[in-house]
Amino acid sequence: MLCQIANILYFCVKFDDIIMTYRQIIEYLYASQPAFHMVGATAYKPGLDNTYRLMSHLGNPHEQLRTVHVAGTNGKGSTSHLIAATLQTQGYKVGLFTSPHLVDFRERIRISGEMITEEKVVQFVVENRTFLDELRPSFFETTMAMAFWYFAEQKVDIAVVEVGLGGRLDSTNIVMPLVSVITNIGIDHTEFLGNTLSQIAVEKAGIIKPNIPCVIGETHLETQDVFLSRAEECGILGDGLETTDCRIWFADQCGFMRKRRMKEAPECQLHGSYQDKNQQTAYVALQVLRNVCDIKLSKEAISKGYAHVCQLTGLRGRWEVVSKEPLTICDTGHNGHGMQYVVEQLKTLFQSHGELYPQARLRIVLGMVADKDIDIVLGLLPTEAIYYFTQPSTLRAMPAEKLCCRWQKRYACSIFNQTTQNNALCRSFSTVKEALSVVQKEATNEDVVFIGGSNYVVGEALSLL
Repeated sequence: MLCQIANILYFCVKFDDIIMTYRQIIEYLYASQPAFHMVGATAYKPGLDNTYRLMSHLGNPHEQLRTVHVAGTNGKGSTSHLIAATLQTQGYKVGLFTSPHLVDFRERIRISGEMITEEKVVQFVVENRTFLDELRPSFFETTMAMAFWYFAEQKVDIAVVEVGLGGRLDSTNIVMPLVSVITNIGIDHTEFLGNTLSQIAVEKAGIIKPNIPCVIGETHLETQDVFLSRAEECGILGDGLETTDCRIWFADQCGFMRKRRMKEAPECQLHGSYQDKNQQTAYVALQVLRNVCDIKLSKEAISKGYAHVCQLTGLRGRWEVVSKEPLTICDTGHNGHGMQYVVEQLKTLFQSHGELYPQARLRIVLGMVADKDIDIVLGLLPTEAIYYFTQPSTLRAMPAEKLCCRWQKRYACSIFNQTTQNNALCRSFSTVKEALSVVQKEATNEDVVFIGGSNYVVGEALSLL
């Protein structure tokens, strides 16, 4: 008998003569397939051979989909959600594939805001387990295959697909999209993508394809020539939104910010000044979909999609206010490029907050994974804050004590153990739960609390809060 109790993961199925729950299916996926968000580099499988074999086994569902393909160092999740929300508002049935998840695995695969059902997750694994055991794809490859299978089965009108890592060799690069989008280029995943902006741009530019329009969100002197060269190879070099020719557009040159200053750009639910660039990139991509790809989109749909993006798509963890007393904000920025904007926003917020509450303290719960540019991030952080260093539940985590020591060495602050008084500048906690418990006891209603440094820290915090 199949059983599903709302929000309790007990969907059951016969799996090799064993009754398996949905939770056990997820455990099987983690145990049998390396997951990058859990173990890091050992899970990364560059190249598309596995992906093509997996797609062939499933009947090539990706070939049945119209897609929007989104890559970039930062902001690709927010940009994907903005595009999906707008298409949803227009009335399209929209698939959305993103990673990683924050709380629930099913966040990765949505249709018009609704997560894939537990039954469908179990069905996919049960029907394909023998092949999965033989092929041994990565966790990401399997998840992506599940998404395409589900989107094709449910006959979505358009699927917005976020790149996992890089672009050229990413599993998602099998799609032939309506439009390709690259949000920005920053230093991240250097062990796979290269040590310079131009090297990383080459990998991201790998999603640009012949005769398919492309939108570039943010460029630098080091990256623009890379994109122009790739666009020339693909025969899409040009500019302007008034023709039906395939082109490449640089969103930061398309006047969106001028519209914002004139208050003609749509108001957006995503807060944080760093989101302006993501809004701009999504806006230009939507114009290309409408003017070049003949996708029906009204101004009203864009306005409503932007204004209600979180409710429409389930997006969380982007400058999200989780409490007002004390003001508590979490954000998934997790590398130097992303944290630069987050910290600027945090400093601006705390400065204005301090004018109202002169006694307020800034308290930061921070954890990171070890393969990120930790010293760059530490160099960005405000020195006047009280720090609660912690670590997420992943093998990739930087131990909290080491993170705290690196902060101490950098700023010569005092380290206290967990029994110190409230004036401690930095302490370490072995779990996110413990760090949150202490900061909640110590913070006054006038303080500002920030939680971040890693998707996984934010995910655990959201599940606890």
